Amino acid sequence: MSKTILTVDDSASIRQMVSFTLKSAGYDVMEAVDGADGLNKAKTKSVDLVLTDQNMPNMDGITLIKTLRTLPQYRATPILMLTTESSDTMKSSGRAAGATGWLVKPFDPQKLI
Repeated sequence: MSKTILTVDDSASIRQMVSFTLKSAGYDVMEAVDGADGLNKAKTKSVDLVLTDQNMPNMDGITLIKTLRTLPQYRATPILMLTTESSDTMKSSGRAAGATGWLVKPFDPQKLI
């Protein structure tokens, strides 16, 4: 059974690129337009990986990660930040929130897979 990845980004073009890259590698992909939408989707269907942007309306990536980490089914799920933010401060905040890793946009499709 293929793994399901939730991609959370307020940019439709980034979501499309991520979805295309992951689907062509055999993954199922669910898309969310911001952190609040991502949280709702993660609660309705369990996913194997969350890929989230940081800067989004309604709920940012760090808040989404912190909230997901409070849910039993997401305590150990890999969560990657995919963002233009690359400062050490932001990475520290991401790690403190529970992010597993960090990818900087624009992303390399091979690295993503």
